[in-house]
Amino acid sequence: MSDKWSLLILSTLSQHGTMRYKELNRAIPDISQKMLSSTLKRLVEYRLVKRNMYGEIPPRVEYSLSGSGKELMPAVQMMIEWAQEHFTVIME
Repeated sequence: MSDKWSLLILSTLSQHGTMRYKELNRAIPDISQKMLSSTLKRLVEYRLVKRNMYGEIPPRVEYSLSGSGKELMPAVQMMIEWAQEHFTVIME
């Protein structure tokens, strides 16, 4: 949770609900595919994000917040708001 990508992914899933990998990649334009994959993997391991894979051709994988992830969002939102308010001080 200490990296910016985790917070951005959680926030994006909170705003948009269930998303596919490419949708997440488009919604967070500065993230590399490798970073998105590794961060999603870690968030799934932490049980903050659910990964649903469908046995279709082509395979379809969707990501959404888990119950724990949804419970965490008020705290994440407060951290995001704090960072936005203090951005200039942080960047000095």
